[in-house]
Amino acid sequence: MGNEGLCNLCCVSAVTLVTQKPPVVTLRRGETATMDCNLGTVTNSYAYWYKQIPGGVPQFILWNYHSSSPSYGSGFSSPKFTSTHQSQSDYRLIISTVEERDSAVYYCASSPGSLSL
Repeated sequence: MGNEGLCNLCCVSAVTLVTQKPPVVTLRRGETATMDCNLGTVTNSYAYWYKQIPGGVPQFILWNYHSSSPSYGSGFSSPKFTSTHQSQSDYRLIISTVEERDSAVYYCASSPGSLSL
C-alpha cells in the first residue's frame, strides 16, 4: 500500500515547559487523531492549539480552559476539531475523520489564566 492512505501528524512543544505526546501520529484516512499536551507545573492556564503546514504560518485552531468549552479560530470547528482536559494542566486535541489535508505540525502553547504581581 502506498502512502496515499496515511496521514502523518507531528507534535512540537511551543514552550519548554509544555510537553506533547506522542511526537508523531501516523493514521489512515478516516481515523481519529489524539495528541496530548501537559502544561507542567502551570495550573489555571489556557491551552492553545495551532496547525502549521510546512512552508506556511501557524494557524490558530482553538483554545481551551479547564472549566469551559473550546473556542475556535477561523476555519476550524467541532466536531472535526475538539479539545478535552483531564486536569488543570493536561489537555487533549482530537481530530476526527483525518484526511491528507490534516497532515501538519500541531503545536500546543499556554498562557496563564491570571497573574499574581
